[in-house]
Amino acid sequence: MTRRLTGLKPTGHLQLGNLLGAIRPLVGGQRETGSELLTAAPSPAVQGTGRGVTESVIMIVDLHALTIEHDPQRVRDLTVEHARLMLAAGVDPDVTTMYVQSHLSEHAQLHYLLECATGFGEARRMIQFKEKSTGPDPVRLSLLTYPVLMAADILLHDTEEVPVGDDQTQHLELARDVAYRFNTRYGQTFTVPRAVTPAFAARIMDLAEPTAKMGKTNAVTAGVIGLLDRPDVVRRKVMRAVTDTRNIVRRDPDRQPGVTNLLEIYVACTGDRREFASYGELKTAVADAVIAVLEPIQRRFAALTPGEVLSVLHDGAKQARPRAQATLERATEAIGLIKAA
Repeated sequence: MTRRLTGLKPTGHLQLGNLLGAIRPLVGGQRETGSELLTAAPSPAVQGTGRGVTESVIMIVDLHALTIEHDPQRVRDLTVEHARLMLAAGVDPDVTTMYVQSHLSEHAQLHYLLECATGFGEARRMIQFKEKSTGPDPVRLSLLTYPVLMAADILLHDTEEVPVGDDQTQHLELARDVAYRFNTRYGQTFTVPRAVTPAFAARIMDLAEPTAKMGKTNAVTAGVIGLLDRPDVVRRKVMRAVTDTRNIVRRDPDRQPGVTNLLEIYVACTGDRREFASYGELKTAVADAVIAVLEPIQRRFAALTPGEVLSVLHDGAKQARPRAQATLERATEAIGLIKAA
């Protein structure tokens, strides 16, 4: 049994790249693992090397959304929307544990313990903090320390695998470093996680700027297809996608990034590697394929009520709590604190 953790930050609307690169592989990998696995005693703190059935944990990481200027109501709304879309896309709460990060206080408690095993220089080197701290706008202290909170998120569940893109590799390395250091100083406490590379189509590019990754926070722009975009909106965005003047439909990421992006979207949506005679034919086929993928998700999304979604999230937190408590107790004792009565 291999445990895999996925985190979704509610700072913007989920988009096509999230679906094809992360959500669909997660849904496709669900297995009937049995509810007993969700409350079982934690596994020994060893490096994850398991193979076979994968147990997935999904967190809506709302605490991470507070590291930047934000509208409180928007964070709450997006938290529910993310969970609702995950269910609509096929996440089965009887198999996959899904909950809201702030619903388990163990995340914040372990965060502090890990801060006591992390150097200031390590946190300061993280790319997001480096980039934003050099600008004119004020930077929150939480932006400096949130990679340590991310490490707590991962280590709390004895996570063995973490799907990461290029922008998160540095953070996972910090989690691994902190886990090794903690285990060396205070005894075997944490499972040391490993990165797993997302499958095909993990990097869907912006339709208007095909050299840039399609971004969740930009889901209202012309180059980003949101999972809740209406069919006419999807078609308009695809038909206006940037290509080039060659008028040759081929996969060439360096010289034809726009065309390549459209081809990869089509293959990811359909599994078909057909050839196209023109850009117009390609765009029409891509629009049809994307609409066909999104339509059933949007239909199921509309059928789910916020109350049903919150019920799933609350149950998920209950399922996740025993393991989180056990991990926190191990770390608390290892680092030198007296166990509470």
